[in-house]
Amino acid sequence: MRLAAVGRWGLVAALLVAGATLSPAPRALSAETQVRAQPIARFAIGRDTVRFGALDYVGGFSYSSSDRRLKGVSSIRMRPEGAGFLALTDTGFWFAGTIRRDADGRPVGIADARIAPMLNPAGRTMPNKGQADAEGLAISGDEALVSFERDHRIEAFSPAWAPFEARGRRVPLPIPRGELRGNGGIETIAASPKDSPLGGAVVIVAERSIDDAGNLLAAILGRGPFTVRRDEVWAVTDGTFLPDGDLLLLERRFEGFGRVGMRIRRIDGASIRPGALVDGPVLMEADLGEEIDNMEGLDAWQGSDGQIYLSLVSDDNGSFIQRNLYLEFRLAEDRQATAGER
Repeated sequence: MRLAAVGRWGLVAALLVAGATLSPAPRALSAETQVRAQPIARFAIGRDTVRFGALDYVGGFSYSSSDRRLKGVSSIRMRPEGAGFLALTDTGFWFAGTIRRDADGRPVGIADARIAPMLNPAGRTMPNKGQADAEGLAISGDEALVSFERDHRIEAFSPAWAPFEARGRRVPLPIPRGELRGNGGIETIAASPKDSPLGGAVVIVAERSIDDAGNLLAAILGRGPFTVRRDEVWAVTDGTFLPDGDLLLLERRFEGFGRVGMRIRRIDGASIRPGALVDGPVLMEADLGEEIDNMEGLDAWQGSDGQIYLSLVSDDNGSFIQRNLYLEFRLAEDRQATAGER
């Protein structure tokens, strides 16, 4: 169903907080999962608008499957030129596949989909929601780094693009666990480009965990903490680096009674350093006038045409009143474009 049905969000509020219930699954990588898709030709409902702030809408689709494990997608990383992807769910599963495209290159569905349970350091599946609440994914060298909420931690899996049989390896947590909120911990983990100001370093940002000044807790792994200016109604749900080293943060707003939104903020990569308070302009903002849901995953990649594309995914919380979405945008050449140009 479309989110324009405002009355749905009373129930969605509880789902956003509680998350989905775990489903049992075998350890081994499953056979191909069939995914049904419904293309979304226009991002603006009832309008032919293409430009949204600094982004141009390319295309997208909603998707579903009879495989009950395909729910709660919370982060995604795209292969070079956007051909394939690795994603994860907040119920403790890997989700991988390729993006099907039409003759004009617009995304229309998913092929070669595979789902496999994540394994803990003991080689076992996550026993409960508290252990399995994977929220962020980064590809750093030959490792996939995953951030978890509730049981706050970071684990590394190798090889990066095929971690299905890998056991998680604990990575030192740069923010004290006691400062992270139970359901508002590390939602963003992203690896910077090697030739950027951060030189390939990995950055984490909390969803709602704040310091005494009300700013979001963040850190550069191996270097130290910093903070991100927080707007009270917005929660950070994912992030990614652009090729030039700037950090994009995906944020979600939910205030009930149809006041649902998403936005993307751009942080100057050169400003990110230990002890800094960082902020940046909003590249785009959307609400229920556009085809959004509970947007939780963001990645940036360079196409074969040399242009920069953004991929966004939603977390349906395993609910029949929400949707799994894959949306794709192209970064406009004019870097001065703002959300006010919607």
